[in-house]
Amino acid sequence: MSYRKRVASVPRPRHLPVGRASRAGQGAFLACATFFRLSLQQATNGMPFSLTGLLVGRPLSNREEAGHKLGVLTGIPAVGLDALGSAAYGPEAALSILVAAGTAGVAHLGPVIWIILVLLAVLCFSYWQTIAAYPTNGGSYVVAKENLGIAPSLLAAAALMLDYLLNVAVAISAGVAVLASAAPFLHPYTLWLCLGILAAMTVINLRGTRESGMIWSVPTYLFAATLGLVLVWGSIKLPLYGGHAAAVAVPPPIPRAVEPVTLWLLLRAFASGCTAMTGVEAVSNSVNAFREPKVGYAHGTLVAIVGILGLLLIGVAHLVPTYHIAAMDQTRAGYQTVLSQLTGAVFGRGWFYYIAMGSMLAVLCLSANTSFVGFPRLCHLLAEDGFLPRPFAVPGRRLVYSVGILFLAAGAAGLLVAFGGITDRLIPLFAIGAFLAFTLSQAGMATHWWKHGGSAAEAQTGTRWSGEAARRAKLAINGTGAVATGIALAIILVAKLTAGAWVTLVIIPATILLLRAVRRYYDDIDRQVLRGSRRHIDLRRHDEPLAFVPIKRWDRLARKAVEYAMRISPSVTAVHVVALEGPEGREPDDKLRQEWRDYVEQPATRLGLNPPRLQVVPSEFRSMAAPLLRAIEEAQRQCPGHPVTIILPELVDGRWWGYLMHANRERRLRAQLLRDGGQNVTVATVPWHLRPPRPDQAIADAEPDAAKRSAGDADAPAG
Repeated sequence: MSYRKRVASVPRPRHLPVGRASRAGQGAFLACATFFRLSLQQATNGMPFSLTGLLVGRPLSNREEAGHKLGVLTGIPAVGLDALGSAAYGPEAALSILVAAGTAGVAHLGPVIWIILVLLAVLCFSYWQTIAAYPTNGGSYVVAKENLGIAPSLLAAAALMLDYLLNVAVAISAGVAVLASAAPFLHPYTLWLCLGILAAMTVINLRGTRESGMIWSVPTYLFAATLGLVLVWGSIKLPLYGGHAAAVAVPPPIPRAVEPVTLWLLLRAFASGCTAMTGVEAVSNSVNAFREPKVGYAHGTLVAIVGILGLLLIGVAHLVPTYHIAAMDQTRAGYQTVLSQLTGAVFGRGWFYYIAMGSMLAVLCLSANTSFVGFPRLCHLLAEDGFLPRPFAVPGRRLVYSVGILFLAAGAAGLLVAFGGITDRLIPLFAIGAFLAFTLSQAGMATHWWKHGGSAAEAQTGTRWSGEAARRAKLAINGTGAVATGIALAIILVAKLTAGAWVTLVIIPATILLLRAVRRYYDDIDRQVLRGSRRHIDLRRHDEPLAFVPIKRWDRLARKAVEYAMRISPSVTAVHVVALEGPEGREPDDKLRQEWRDYVEQPATRLGLNPPRLQVVPSEFRSMAAPLLRAIEEAQRQCPGHPVTIILPELVDGRWWGYLMHANRERRLRAQLLRDGGQNVTVATVPWHLRPPRPDQAIADAEPDAAKRSAGDADAPAG
């Protein structure tokens, strides 16, 4: 049906003025109402409207997973924003150390960045091999687990988890710093802006990987284009002005030197600048997020990310000293990021400046998306191995690991609140987790090639000599990567230890202890549940259960529960607990006993059945569980070996506010009976629905595509 026909089919309200203006107003109102309704239906794919459906989207079926995989164009923004965004805060982090030496220190930014670029190239070659060797997800955890053992793999996992959490906090805080540079009046609201952006990113990522990759594409490529144009035009202007920078908007002067240029200063600058390499491992951690051929698309994405990042770092390192730009204190008013100063110096503060700042803001904030892709997948692997709770391994309604996403958002929010949303306070913690994961991954890959000998390479080349040569080359690449990243990690630890990096030396071991505690919990469950399971079921005894029914009064709910209990057991006891309302509650009367005789005992006796007993028990401390547990103990003493079944009557109210209108003692009672009743106790619930249940609607909500197919089959012509 066309949109015009849909609007015409909407019933028109009666008893309204019939003037021309009124008819026009009615038509406009009906058109807007219909458009809004159809838009909501389209947003929720025809499903009944719900807030979750509007924000997160309709549930996806398992077969739709292939349509939500990544290619290179969507993979760069989905898993590469962390690396690309670090082009903004990586050089600035190094410059914040070098500025202590004044102009001479700023002039050394280029050599520091070139060393970082060499290390970046080594990582690119190393992770290229990791992706090929582990095409199902070659993250540091998987590589270390298969080649180095459980302990190193947990160390890698803890380092990666910390790196992902810090990446979200650093990326968003850096983006808000750009926003405060362009709009200084927002500086006092830094933390609230960080938390608001984090909430928006969480909702978008709950919609799915492909959607987030497509949404991030526009700001990602706009950022690369605008920053690339700044760097290219800034470089072109230099020869035009005789090699001297002619800044359109003159940056603040470089502070006077307070210390000389020393090797220790350069090492500290290198340690801070290494944050520019964080995020390179994200592609190897998310190979399963790419469509087939996964390895080819992952390789293409890795090369594109490293190539773009390298060009941006070279340009920034070249122009910043030339235009006499220095890092500023983010906590002070008038703060300007390095890229804000550079863009203003090259193009001024016109319309292009605000477009460039907007794209930088978007990319820096959205670079946290790399963590939203990688962190849930890492948690999924850990949960499958029993090191995290099982809900982390279960995909949500949009085929993403929703529990991992929500956990990441909560952890990042805690970091932002703890450090006030200030980037400089988070940077000292940032690179340690990433480089620890780098080192373990490369060491694991070197061990992989060492253990495999020439067999893996022979399978690809077909000759012994070429296979051995290929193995040695791969071993050399990953071995070099392990040594290089290990040296960088040692430098970062020494340089940043007094600046707050010691916190990571507490967090990472604590995380490992937590992961091991979760695994011990699941191992203990397996020991109890699996022990003795390799036996035939025992068919020799069929003792009938002893049934207990807690009731509050005689009503239709109690009658339904008692009828069900009598179907499964010849020995039924109804337990009525009194004094639950406290000392001011009403005293029990004989009304319930009389109703029990009239409506339960006499009908059962007439039919020759064993009549259920009514047991009235006072509860001095207003507990329903204690009288039932005592009754269970007494029954088990009198009839040892018989199972015990507790039949709980429960009201079911489908409305969201129904939970607030009832005491919900049945749910708490069920939980306590399951916990303390013992292995021989079964708890069953007999529901009474206050509203008619709609299983067809529940099925349609959970499986919208199945409902659509059924409707289409019903509408299809016969034969």
